[in-house]
Amino acid sequence: MNICLFSNDEISKPLPLRDERAQHIIKVLHKKAGDTFTAGIIDGQSGTATIREIGDDAISFDFTAGGDGKPLTKLDMIIGFPRPIQLKRLLRDIAALGTGRVYLTGTDLGEKSYMQSTLVEKGAAYKMLLDGTVQAGSTHVPELFLYKTLDECLEAIEENAATSGEGLCRLALDNINPTSRLADAVKADGADGRIVGAIGSERGWTDRERRLLESKGYIRCGMGERIMRTETAATVAGAIILSRCGII
Repeated sequence: MNICLFSNDEISKPLPLRDERAQHIIKVLHKKAGDTFTAGIIDGQSGTATIREIGDDAISFDFTAGGDGKPLTKLDMIIGFPRPIQLKRLLRDIAALGTGRVYLTGTDLGEKSYMQSTLVEKGAAYKMLLDGTVQAGSTHVPELFLYKTLDECLEAIEENAATSGEGLCRLALDNINPTSRLADAVKADGADGRIVGAIGSERGWTDRERRLLESKGYIRCGMGERIMRTETAATVAGAIILSRCGII
């Protein structure tokens, strides 16, 4: 836990000792009255918390804001639903990278039962995104969107871009006859506006989905001959894109 995050309501109140954050402060950080720890407001500023008192029931502290909380990047990721155990790691890791928006979507070849997992309910998935945010020492949690089909997902992204006026660099990972290396596609398409990286579920895209992606302007990109798990591909692709944009 590289930062203790609080909601706006929590930041001015004592932290109950039964809370996992309090346990971390006491048992892992070994803090006592007068000590400080890194803290922040979820989707707000980061700063320093100074412990006034560790009582029988709660930790009382004062928060002083002093940073922007490491804002999210302009990278958005479309993810075809993977196995629930993979999804947990995936959400945590791409949140740590600073992904701005996560679009979880069903795909033609994706296992439909994965979408029924309790993990994909917004509360459980949000917890994974929050864990990745804490790992990064950030306060900003990626936005999460759920769609039943890739068609619905792409349409929603295009509508949002049209409303906001943001330009999009559209990239789709595909190890079947990609038209470009991922790193080259980012360079060729420029780094203006938002970047959307699409990664299919475990069995990849169908030909129908490839045609759909291309019709929306997505460049089909590869990352070499090796076939990666969805969670690995998402992390590697995110790192390549952000590196090419000079963000990491």
